[in-house]
Amino acid sequence: MLQHLFWAGAGTGFTFLMTTLGAAMVFFVRNAMADRLQRCFLGFAAGVMIAASVWSLLIPSIEQGEAQGLPGWLPAAAGFSLGVCFLLGLDHLLPHLHTVLGVQEGLPSHFHRTTLLVLAVTLHNIPEGMAVGLSFALAAQQDGDAAALAGAMALALGIGIQNFPEGAAVSLPLRSEGMSRGRAFVAGSLSGIVEPLFGLMAVLASGLLRSAMPWLLSFAAGAMLYVVVEELIPEANVAPHSDAGTLGAMAGFLVMMVLDVVLG
Repeated sequence: MLQHLFWAGAGTGFTFLMTTLGAAMVFFVRNAMADRLQRCFLGFAAGVMIAASVWSLLIPSIEQGEAQGLPGWLPAAAGFSLGVCFLLGLDHLLPHLHTVLGVQEGLPSHFHRTTLLVLAVTLHNIPEGMAVGLSFALAAQQDGDAAALAGAMALALGIGIQNFPEGAAVSLPLRSEGMSRGRAFVAGSLSGIVEPLFGLMAVLASGLLRSAMPWLLSFAAGAMLYVVVEELIPEANVAPHSDAGTLGAMAGFLVMMVLDVVLG
């Protein structure tokens, strides 16, 4: 179990570090990202998460289920559905702001706009942390199998790459709204802290009930794809129409697919 936690902590720690490095752009860049560039990064994140959900989560979930003597589709479909319901519930309960669309969701609150912005990014970092943590836990369960470990590293790298602009997408708007650079940096960095937290919690759950791994993998996949369809793709393609979000999604999918196939 200690090895599981160490590897998962290292993987999710890397993705959190990338969010922090992105948030640090507030010290070097004066203005918030141009709308087209932000849409491109949103699309890129969507593409990475779609590819990761398939190659790093659903396929291993099916394989793990079959290894346990179950129909492969059962834990994949059931866990996926539960993951969607989990994020759907959080989406309706947690107050947050979709900046590109300018829409506030969740329970009514008197939170400041900056708090709502941070909560929006925090919300879709939850399944990312679970996905990375579970991938490393799966590799540890297989006694450090080189292919499984490389696949987990590929997932952490892919999520980390898209976390860099994500951190900047939090800190730069906060700075443009009058927050000090230091506070904007801290807020952008902390939006990613849920990744190691939920990653380690997922590892603990998989360790307590080893047979739950295929269900947990597909749970994370469902949660990630909910974020993609509900938030990232709509915001990447908001009017006025441009190809930036679509091309970003294609690029993200391609990068994550290549990373998973080459390293995994």
